[in-house]
Amino acid sequence: MVYGLYISAEGAQAQSRRMEVIANNLANVDTPGFKNEFAILEARDSEAINQYLDSPGSGSINNIGGGVMVRDTQTNFKPGPITPTGNRDDIAIRGEGYFQVQHGDQVMLTRGGNFLFTPDGRLTTQEGYSVLSSDGDPVQVDPEAKAVHRGAFYNERGDVVIGGEVIPLAIAKPESNADLVKFGKNLFRSLGPVEQVPEEERSAAPGMLERSAANPITEMMAMIETTRAYESNINMIKSQDEALGNLLGRVLRQS
Repeated sequence: MVYGLYISAEGAQAQSRRMEVIANNLANVDTPGFKNEFAILEARDSEAINQYLDSPGSGSINNIGGGVMVRDTQTNFKPGPITPTGNRDDIAIRGEGYFQVQHGDQVMLTRGGNFLFTPDGRLTTQEGYSVLSSDGDPVQVDPEAKAVHRGAFYNERGDVVIGGEVIPLAIAKPESNADLVKFGKNLFRSLGPVEQVPEEERSAAPGMLERSAANPITEMMAMIETTRAYESNINMIKSQDEALGNLLGRVLRQS
């Protein structure tokens, strides 16, 4: 019976962690370039096996299930929908690649192209991080030329085109998306090397944004499912606690 309490507690803890992941997805359904995550649940071995006091398949009393646990969280790197915004500061990447931005002494990657030009002509993210050009320098344009510029600020190759200047944005890709670690809402840090996407393979959408990959309907359905599973585990804990209390009460009365 006590073991049943542990099993239910493990289940409640796993569902609680899953709810945190889903809640973060829901909180970022409007974040450009956001990639949703999902929790991977797996069966947990008994505590004796986890402590290396026994081995799986031994056939002993310890060879029983240990409930469920969150093994890891995975990121869905599928591109979000690209939609027009009417904002000349916005740009989206079609196909592979990530914009590179300067975050302190680190270069981060992002699919969120909701950039803005500062009064002095720097191109930055909404948080103020400098957007980099393909040569690794922060993008800087003549503010006076920008003030009189008409038309889009970018072309379909992902270049900034203002006042006769053509500045290719840094659009890079890692060897594998498995190298990427989330850093904040829509930033990624690469654990491995990245390389610039060749010019002939670059494709961008000026005046458009890649929306969040998190689908609010799907995430809400997952939240409801997770909440019910969490409540079921909590109810099982309560039932087993009451049964254990009744058993102890009878033992004490008979002693």
